[in-house]
Amino acid sequence: MPGRTLPTLPSAEVAAHNTAESCYVTVGTKVYDVTPFLEDHPGGGDLILEHGGKDVKEAMEDEISHAHTESAWEILDDYLVGFVATEKVLDAAKQSNDPFSVLPMEPNGKGMKELEKTGNGALSEVKARDQAATNGPGEGKKVYESTGMSSEEDLNKETDVVSDFKKHKFLDLNKPLLLQVWFGGFSKEFYLEQVHRPRHYKGGESAPLFGNFLEPLSKTPWWVVPTVWLPPVVYGTVLSGLHLSFPALVAYWIVGLCIWTIVEYGLHRCLFHLDYYLPDNRVALTLHFLLHGIHHYLPMDRLRLVMPPTLFIVLATPFWKLAHTVFFYDWYAAVAVYCGGIFGYICYDMTHYFLHHKKLPSFYQELKKYHLQHHFMDYENGFGVTSRFWDRVFGTELPPPPTPKVLKTT
Repeated sequence: MPGRTLPTLPSAEVAAHNTAESCYVTVGTKVYDVTPFLEDHPGGGDLILEHGGKDVKEAMEDEISHAHTESAWEILDDYLVGFVATEKVLDAAKQSNDPFSVLPMEPNGKGMKELEKTGNGALSEVKARDQAATNGPGEGKKVYESTGMSSEEDLNKETDVVSDFKKHKFLDLNKPLLLQVWFGGFSKEFYLEQVHRPRHYKGGESAPLFGNFLEPLSKTPWWVVPTVWLPPVVYGTVLSGLHLSFPALVAYWIVGLCIWTIVEYGLHRCLFHLDYYLPDNRVALTLHFLLHGIHHYLPMDRLRLVMPPTLFIVLATPFWKLAHTVFFYDWYAAVAVYCGGIFGYICYDMTHYFLHHKKLPSFYQELKKYHLQHHFMDYENGFGVTSRFWDRVFGTELPPPPTPKVLKTT
């Protein structure tokens, strides 16, 4: 970690960095430029901006809102840019025979003693935390065996592309991923082990998937989903309403919405996480990677969090036919049911995106924690995204992180 080469910043200057263009936070005497992290913060950038230019120690340790884990402190250290010159620090420097043992901070042993003489005992706590944060892999840090992570904050820790590829011999995030899966010669066991150990790519907009003219088809901003699918839902609902009574329209529409909830669970568990039932060949592994594997490999990729319209059409077409088969007696009833189901899908994809990247109300905060557990803790359970209901019914509900299923010490 950089130490004495970093500058000491006046407290007034630090306080002025409180916007999305330049956001600083402090912990004790340390100053962090968290501007690049605003978009990646699991709770949303607005939550950080509320504390822009201020000390975040109390907020990060608040048990009620969300006590941050050791991983979060480790991420914060990546953004260290200097040390704040508080009044107590300046007083200590003035009183010291060797002011540069105090300034610039981080203080050395002599500087720490000088500061403690002035009553700045909080620095001792910061120093103790810094020492504890150095206990990384190999020094007692517990992680989940299936994912190699310990908390949701780990999902945002930038992956060192070079060392990751050198260590795991899986995928190079700077090269087209799909061809690497196709030509990699990976066994199913190795592929599944690696694809469910999340990485966080910071090299650009998104890690390359195709590396050619098909690349745009793999990227879908969240707003595409309501823009493309809400108009057909409205049209179908209005069309059905012209031929059904209002109570019947509402009833069929709600039936479709309810059906979506089990479809959501079924698709996630039985198709997206087919995993161990996959044939052990490159065709199956490549299809798995395209369908859902890439999302578990790069779960915080903003442009691969919602379903591209082309893929959704492929998956939705059988359900159109199924609706008209089940409700064969009334074409408009089938359309109403289908519209309710598609609206459920829109809510699902929007919820999925916001769970990964936005600050949410308390109810959705619980859903957020639950879904991110699926990514960093146990991908074999916790398949509900908009609700835990079917997880409870089928016995796949995740326990809270303090009582993890499988831990190992690295």
